[in-house]
Amino acid sequence: MQKHLNRNFIAMVIGFFGVAIAASAQQYPSKPIRLVVGFAAGGPSDVAARTIGQKLTEKWGQQVIIDIRAGAGGNIATEIVAKAPADGYTLLEPAFAHAVNPFLYSKLPFDAVKDFAPVLLFASIANVLAVHPSIPARSVNELIAFAKAHPGQLTAGSSGNGTASHLAIELLNMMGGIKTTHIPYKGLAPAHTDLMGGQIMMLFDGIVTGMPAVKAGRLRALAVTTAKRWQGTPDIPTMAESGLAGFEVNSWYGLLAPTGTPREIITRLNSEVGRALREPDARERLYSIGAEPMNGTPEEFAAYIQAEMAKWSKVVKTANLRAD
Repeated sequence: MQKHLNRNFIAMVIGFFGVAIAASAQQYPSKPIRLVVGFAAGGPSDVAARTIGQKLTEKWGQQVIIDIRAGAGGNIATEIVAKAPADGYTLLEPAFAHAVNPFLYSKLPFDAVKDFAPVLLFASIANVLAVHPSIPARSVNELIAFAKAHPGQLTAGSSGNGTASHLAIELLNMMGGIKTTHIPYKGLAPAHTDLMGGQIMMLFDGIVTGMPAVKAGRLRALAVTTAKRWQGTPDIPTMAESGLAGFEVNSWYGLLAPTGTPREIITRLNSEVGRALREPDARERLYSIGAEPMNGTPEEFAAYIQAEMAKWSKVVKTANLRAD
């Protein structure tokens, strides 16, 4: 009899909390939402987050607060959200680093997969392989031939160790069978400046940063790193079209919530952000930073993260890269 009462009590408690969670999800959001960003203010990640945040604020009448917590390759922001309540009021804007850091760092205070519930992938940023005009290469194949003829002499800048522009170099080394000398910078801007000045020879530059210099004749664009040609530069081939099948390196942004966030909230966030990305002003703002608006289900984003982790774990291991 006592066991029967205990089972009834437990079922009642579970049912009560289930109803409470469902009611909370239906009322969501009833207070401001915190969107944590792991990279510097004013950069593409900040612009992307504010684009989404503004649209959600307009839609819901609840402010989306952009919380910049830059440092440690995005790990500071990621840890904050991993330890936040799973109620939909603290979200993370993950970037390319989210899929790479588990392999660059020997120990992290979170699990990049288990501690998060994917919401959606909402933006993918193109990069362009640019060289200084002094380099006698007008295609990726010619650049690879030049590098093989001058092993280690081709200096390749990046925005820092473990960044997308750095991993693109290592992927080119692997797939092209070449050896370059990596020069890390603190951001793309100083690397871009040195490339124009001839201090370095090549750079996987941001499409928005690099193309004005290309059009002015100060740099030469060889290829874009996306799977298909970038809409603003239809005359520039992809790396895959240039002979490196499967070469794709995208900087990307999405939304993650702490694991345990109610499915109803995940679904609503996915739907509302997807709707916002169809609005012309939001799309135009993302295009202004070289980002293509994306969309899809939480499951598709989860699969994308897993694919990125599988890909970059091999590159990190082959290149013997560490961040600590």
